This record gives sequence, structure tokens and C-alpha cells, in this order.
Amino acid sequence: MTELQSLGLRLSDPTAGAPSRRGGAGPSDHKAVVIDGVTVMVPVHTQPAYQSPFQVLAPDANGTSVLTRDGIAVAEVRFARQPKFYAHQTLDGIPYQQIATLHGTDVLATTVLQTCIRYESRKRACQFCAIGQSLAAGRTIARKTPEQLAEVARMAVLLDGVKHMVMTTGTPNKSDRGAAILCESAFAVKAAVNLPIQGQCEPPDDDAWFQRMKDAGIDTLGMHLEVLEPEVRARILPGKADVPLARYWSAFEAAVQVFGRGQVSTYILAGLGDSVETILATCERLLAMGVYPFVVPFVPITGTPLEDHPAPAPAFMRSILEPLGRMVREAGLRSGDIKAGCGKCGACSSLAVFER
Repeated sequence: MTELQSLGLRLSDPTAGAPSRRGGAGPSDHKAVVIDGVTVMVPVHTQPAYQSPFQVLAPDANGTSVLTRDGIAVAEVRFARQPKFYAHQTLDGIPYQQIATLHGTDVLATTVLQTCIRYESRKRACQFCAIGQSLAAGRTIARKTPEQLAEVARMAVLLDGVKHMVMTTGTPNKSDRGAAILCESAFAVKAAVNLPIQGQCEPPDDDAWFQRMKDAGIDTLGMHLEVLEPEVRARILPGKADVPLARYWSAFEAAVQVFGRGQVSTYILAGLGDSVETILATCERLLAMGVYPFVVPFVPITGTPLEDHPAPAPAFMRSILEPLGRMVREAGLRSGDIKAGCGKCGACSSLAVFER
């Protein structure tokens, strides 16, 4: 699984299973593959993927495909199925798939606000971000209303058995940084269906937002560091780096007091310049605070400034994930205990496998 996520996958039948994602926020240019009962998001639309030694053959009548490496069969796999809720549209005529999409096999995900103050200038934008691509291509809408999100969430649970939801957002301002949008969105969804929700935003400027988000129905919170070393942050996150790391640490501490140990998490993108030592030392500090460090391999997305940046080697990822898995176990913050969100899903990293 670690090799697949670093090297990518060639598809004999790109139409098999649920549609792969291109552009946008979150795990873009990926396809959900189920291996030995574990769902993995694997890059399929990246340059490394086109040259990968891994290939999936067309599925048989039962939906089973053969995974090969250099032409030799190594496993049987299945693709996540096409969600039934994709066939519907909202009362105001917007296709459900433009409001929220299926991640993995049982997670509903949405970018509530598909614009960002950072993305407006390439000199300020996160260099890996493709939040504007799906909007420009007409695959989503700029602002999902609370009513639309509630309608789609309810139907995704009824039709597809979705088990939890991820709400992320572009950063709309330099004060609450998206927390207010998440509050009104989560409140509407929880009024329509009992679905665990993770909210994701930059740390708001006021710690009072954490209780407001909790009261609105957000069960877990993600505030994503992404890269760690100051010089790497300045290069990769030129706008987001304006929020000092000290604010992240104080926000983590305050958020854990509200949401509880293991219910606050952060995304760390391995392969963008941070050393193994820096990543593991930061994860140790996060775990001691009660924050789950979700370390994932960087995936170069076409159309971004980092589209030609190499993905991390499998050996590099194993050198992080193997000891981190032990650290997570020892801290008692396993992914399976998270109520909702990326860490619970785990499909964008093989970390959960190393935890076991």
C-alpha cells in the first residue's frame, strides 16, 4: 500500500468503479481501491502513476480486478462502487456530486467554500493546491449552502450508508479563517441527519470558535500544518505561513480541551522537504498534546506549481510511518477511535496499517 501511494497506479479500465477525482481540494487525481478489505486512495492521474510498475486489470463480472506489478499478479482488488446519490440533484437543480463527493468507500466530503484568499495569487497560494481547478472545470460550485449540504448528506446516508463526513473550506478571511462557515454548515447537516462530522480550517484567531464549532455539531477538528520546517513553509505555503507555528500549537492545545484527546488532527505532507527527524519529532509533540498526526505522501497534482515535484519514495515513507505507527499505539490515539474525518478514513496514507 505504501508503494502504491508513492508510485501510483495504471488503470486498464479508467471507468471502473466510482469516478476518480481531478483537481479540487483534498485527495485529488486519486482513485479509491480496496485491498484486503482496506480502502486506499491511489494516485492515477499523475506523471508517476502513468509510469508506475503497478497496473490494475479490468474487473470481472463480480467486480474483482487483478493488481499486477511489472506484469506479475500480486493481489486481487476492488474499486469503490459508484455512489447512488450521484444520480440525484438538489431541489434547486444542482447535481449532488457538485455539492459533495464520496471519499474512500464510506466518507462524504465537501469543500464548503471553493475559493480562498491564498489562492487568488500564485505568489501567495499553497504551491500544491488545486482548489480552483474543479471550480474552473464546472465540476463543483463556489459556495455550498447549508440547505444543499443537509439535503445531500441525508441522501448519501440513506442511499449509500455513508458513515461520516468531512467539511473543509478555502480560507475566506484572516480572522475566523472559515470557522463561521463550518458552523452554519454543520448545524444544518446535523439537523437533517445524525452523521459524525469533521471540520477543517486554519486556526481561527479566537479560541472561542472551537466551542462554537463543537456546539454547531462538529465532532472532530482538523487544522493542517502540511509542512513543518520554517524555510519549507515559506517556500511551499507562502501565504499560509503568515499564520505562525506558535498559533498552531496554541490552537491545538485549546482545541483538544474542547474536542478531546484524539479528536483533533493535523495533516502532514511528507516529501516536500521536511526531514524524517523533523516529522517524527513534531509528531511526538503532537501526540503528547492529544493531536493525531495524519502523515500522508505528497502527490504532485497536474496544473499546480509542484506538478513536477517527485513523490516521496516508498522507503522514505516507511521510515516515517513504521515508527510513527508505534508512537500512535503507545499514545493511545489510534485512528479507529477518531469519530470522523481523514484520520478515521485513513485512505490517503498507510499509517493505520502500521498502527496495527
